[in-house]
Amino acid sequence: MRILFLIIVFLHGLIHLLGFLKAFGFQEVKALTVSISKPTGIVWLIVTGFFLLYGILYFSSTKYAWIVGLIAVLVSQILIIYFWKDAKFGTIPNLIILSVTLVGLGSYLLHSEFTSRVKRDFSENNTLSADILTETDIAHLPPIVQKYLYYTKSVGQPKITNFRAEFVGGMRSKPEDEYMKLQSVQYNFYQKPSRYFYMTASKMGLPATGLHLYQNETATFEVRLLNWFKVVDARGAKMNQAETVTLLNDMCFIAPATLIDRRIKWEVIDDTTVNAIFKNGSISVSAVLYFNAEGELVNFISNDRYDTNGKKYDSYPWATPVTNYRIINGYLLPGKAKLIYQKPEGDFTYGELEYKSVKYNLNEFED
Repeated sequence: MRILFLIIVFLHGLIHLLGFLKAFGFQEVKALTVSISKPTGIVWLIVTGFFLLYGILYFSSTKYAWIVGLIAVLVSQILIIYFWKDAKFGTIPNLIILSVTLVGLGSYLLHSEFTSRVKRDFSENNTLSADILTETDIAHLPPIVQKYLYYTKSVGQPKITNFRAEFVGGMRSKPEDEYMKLQSVQYNFYQKPSRYFYMTASKMGLPATGLHLYQNETATFEVRLLNWFKVVDARGAKMNQAETVTLLNDMCFIAPATLIDRRIKWEVIDDTTVNAIFKNGSISVSAVLYFNAEGELVNFISNDRYDTNGKKYDSYPWATPVTNYRIINGYLLPGKAKLIYQKPEGDFTYGELEYKSVKYNLNEFED
């Protein structure tokens, strides 16, 4: 589809050359029956350049490509209206290109909201610490959690106040659906817990964007098809609770060093199983953590996270079994995870994720 669209853009752009050629008498253009002045011919040439530039920027996924596309379509359509008798059919490719540029504009606006929220947290909630995580820091933790912190190589490294993570994977809304391919970037902060998650995917060949925002105990989750039309809009007390569970999950698997946080209370179930109770302000959530004999955390199950489409909230146990522990930026972390709701009719795996990168204790936003 991208290649086909690129061909449309380039061909449409090159057709504008005809106005330039006719205006300067370089070639007789029988399809253009109206005379064209040389200044207007220059405009036709400029529009050609804009469309070709837009095609290049679009194919390279440049975030500001939509600006060039909108300018090209606007000026092109003005020319078409002026020379309507000869050029009216150029409106069709203009409408196609306009629709794609508007999708790009929607993506830009959503990403700008994500970016501005993260940058604000860097200025308000980012007291970095040079302290090293020591045996003393983890002494209050259950033995298996201490073992996990050693296993992940967290002990002896700096304490974590924030991180940036990138993932690839897939999501689906029903067991019979194919996974939508996705890529995501997220930022978490821990002085005052917050989480920002930006996801791009496609549904039925159409682009979709998801945005999780969690700050000051308040969470929202939106998914927009074509980056404009809301298909999920979740918010309220249940969403706040659900996203607090997700924050705790991130602490366990992405930033194990944060498990020393005194907002977590621990209950030992047996030698390899513990219950973690995390309180953020007025919200309290819990999860059972399952470890193996090596000290790997292999699963996380919580009854406090809701399956939601923004209209209804269903309570099922939420599990995130992980595999493929490997070194990621100096830490031994799980490389793959499954996202599962344990429904009465059987487990539903609605997502699969894999790390691309993780960075800790950043000083500023990285695009």
